[in-house]
Amino acid sequence: MNATDHFTLLGLPRAFSVDPQVLEAAWKRVATAVHPDRFAAGSAAEKRVALQWSTQANEAWRVLKDPLSRARYLCELSGVDLQVETNTAMAPAFLMQQMEWHEALEELASHPNPANYIALTKQFDETRHAFVQTLTELFEKQQFDQAAARVREWMFLDKLITQLKQTHGVTADL
Repeated sequence: MNATDHFTLLGLPRAFSVDPQVLEAAWKRVATAVHPDRFAAGSAAEKRVALQWSTQANEAWRVLKDPLSRARYLCELSGVDLQVETNTAMAPAFLMQQMEWHEALEELASHPNPANYIALTKQFDETRHAFVQTLTELFEKQQFDQAAARVREWMFLDKLITQLKQTHGVTADL
């Protein structure tokens, strides 16, 4: 096998929009072909290579199945550094929204309210859905710098979602 990236390894086009069923079928096909058990009678080198390919296939699956991870990966593949540690510049409207969400989280932490929890969860879901739509368009147009800015915003949203889940003892995905 010869793969330069996760998409190539799984035989998929390099795109943000990925059909989850197609992705899973591609991963299963590759994982089955390179599974170390298939090389149990092989040499030590064959076993080691099979384990390496199996690890790469599993990593490709892990990264590509999650839309945010896939978006980050596509930015990296296109040569755009997300600068997650140093670049916190965001659109003013998103910063204002983020402040409102922080306030809502603080309110929920001090005064738990199922209706407010549901409303905030719905806002997060709608925003995540909007990110998916926006990123689909940006990646199709190969506007990677703009996509990177949206990915950074989504990462902030993801932190808020994690905070909401931790605050309310939720273990399942929102």
